[in-house]
Amino acid sequence: MDGEDISNPKMEDMCANGIGGVEDAPSSSTSTTERKNRPIISGEQLDIEAYAGLYSGRTKITRLIFIADHCDNTAMQMEALRMAYDEIKRGENTQLFREVVQKIDGRLGPDYSMDAAWCATVDRKAEQRKDKLESELNAYRTNLIKESIRMGYNDFGDFYYAHGALGDAFKSYVRTRDYCTTSKHIIQMCLSAILVSIEMGQFTHVTSYVSKAEQTSEALDPPTTAKLRCAAGLAHLEAKKYKLAARKFLEVGPELGNSYSGVIAPQDVATYGGLCALASFDRTELKNKVIDNINFRNFLELVPEVRELINDFYSSHYASCLEYLGNLKSNLMLDIHIHDHVEILYDQIRSKALIQYTHPFLSVDLRMMADAFKTSVAGLENELESLIADNQIQIVKIRSANKVNYLISKSEPSQSVKTVREGSRVNPLDPRSEGSHFE
Repeated sequence: MDGEDISNPKMEDMCANGIGGVEDAPSSSTSTTERKNRPIISGEQLDIEAYAGLYSGRTKITRLIFIADHCDNTAMQMEALRMAYDEIKRGENTQLFREVVQKIDGRLGPDYSMDAAWCATVDRKAEQRKDKLESELNAYRTNLIKESIRMGYNDFGDFYYAHGALGDAFKSYVRTRDYCTTSKHIIQMCLSAILVSIEMGQFTHVTSYVSKAEQTSEALDPPTTAKLRCAAGLAHLEAKKYKLAARKFLEVGPELGNSYSGVIAPQDVATYGGLCALASFDRTELKNKVIDNINFRNFLELVPEVRELINDFYSSHYASCLEYLGNLKSNLMLDIHIHDHVEILYDQIRSKALIQYTHPFLSVDLRMMADAFKTSVAGLENELESLIADNQIQIVKIRSANKVNYLISKSEPSQSVKTVREGSRVNPLDPRSEGSHFE
């Protein structure tokens, strides 16, 4: 094979960014010239105020605290803690308030210090409210009025949730199940249990109550269906079941709007769904279920960077795609749900890109490929070796011709061959040679 002519037509058609005659490219893709001149998003830091504005309730506060805990920019930390402090003061969670004050540690001045009087007032009112709820619930139990008992437990759930006692809130919401008389009541119970379970990080409960809600005899309205799919998507994401997560997020309808801001924003649906799909879908699924998905396209319009990197990946514009991913990474690491999955998803997306890049060609110039993937030839060879060892890329060898490294595609399915680097003393064409890479 070393003596064969390496200047085949497929090789000549290839260019450094993986561009060249890709069939079925998205109709929205721009020309090559326009794409080269298109500005890539900058690595600007997260706009915390705009980000926090997407959410409401407890998740808004916990997301701000998460940013403060995981950001290495002091100004961003202080901004997040300031906003969390202000948001908590609008509610009744004195425990969370004390935690945030401790994190601020006097760095925002006297206006953001411990407010003992406010805590005392809120706690006193909470005790009074709790006594009243207990008295009412006891009366309802005595009268055996099922609907009143259900509402009493639900009120207790709301009370505990507002004050940060999530475990007690969950128990109270679940207790309403025995007193539900309609499918609507069951769905309300399930949504409340799901909300608290997400806050507690108990995603097995999330999956269970999504299933219970979907099994009710009454047809679910579109907004509720959208919420349940979001919750299921988060549960699958947490379990690292990225393909299942992608499917759930892709099924979310436009009826979601901002109705689930206590859990997730429409922008999250686009980001979580888009990245999970890139990491787990094959090329056909990416086209049919993502790019051609009209409903999901509406979500992607809210996050143009994700929309563009998906189109770039499908169109084999890998350098641009990877640059988008690189610019998004720092902000994704500050997301409370996806931060633990960023490295895994990115590795899977990159591996898929490497596989997809090599697939159409008989020979690939590794220097050009390394340039497309923003790495060195040596680094690229290591990545390819790993994929070859996993049998994800089928090749005969990597060889050098006129000091140019080439990856030669495998032509005989029965043959299993490892890589041969430049300078090897082994004759790669002779299986009998000592140290041969043929198996």
